[in-house]
Amino acid sequence: MNALNDSNTLPASQAKIAVVTGAGSGIGRAVAVELLRTGWSVALAGRKPETLEETAALVPEAPALVVRTDVSRPADVAALFEAARERFGRLDLLFNNAGTFGPGGVPVEELPYEAWLHVVNTNLNGAFLCAQAAYRQMKEQDPQGGRIINNGSISAHTPRPLSVAYTATKHALTGLTKSLSLDGRPYRIACGQIDIGNAATDMTERMRTGALQANGETAVEPVMDVADVARTVRHMAELPLEANVQFATVLATAMPYVGRG
Repeated sequence: MNALNDSNTLPASQAKIAVVTGAGSGIGRAVAVELLRTGWSVALAGRKPETLEETAALVPEAPALVVRTDVSRPADVAALFEAARERFGRLDLLFNNAGTFGPGGVPVEELPYEAWLHVVNTNLNGAFLCAQAAYRQMKEQDPQGGRIINNGSISAHTPRPLSVAYTATKHALTGLTKSLSLDGRPYRIACGQIDIGNAATDMTERMRTGALQANGETAVEPVMDVADVARTVRHMAELPLEANVQFATVLATAMPYVGRG
């Protein structure tokens, strides 16, 4: 384990192992980089190996493993966790991050079933498959236990207009989080959820040009630095297993969320 010269870096004796899905861009990349630069070993999962390699190259001295993974495919998920186990020996954290908005701005009555199914397979089925694989490993390893952090969204609480597939899956993730948190207690498996609003990534670029509001108007919305999200995830991840952030909401301060609509 390469220890980085950082006051917030984990000592070698406390080195931790993480799997981050959707690690090739956006929030996943930011969280992976934050973990790598502070002493974690990280398995980077995503559909595009080239973007995962770019993430790993941002902290070249850190131990990273690139695994091409489509989280909606059970065989891919099984291969991901097996590769991480073979390389690192155990698993302390799953950041269940991979997701998609799906087609934006499509009315409910016009949303193709194929588009709905793609969002459900990625955001919900993929999150379940990864959580299940992580849970199994955390239950069986010695010492037992670990942590799962699901990337929800403020849409897990309050939807945007014309976002039925995304919103439905993010609401479902909250149920997944609660069930995993409860069922993991006997095995020292903690599960929490981070709900993020308007972190500055490619996926939220439209916020800077104008997003549809509940009253039918289009308005520019503020965004925040994605690094602030990454630091929050690391704080959640590095708590002792006797403590858990069950739900955290991190959002651009002035965005239209509290009082939305």
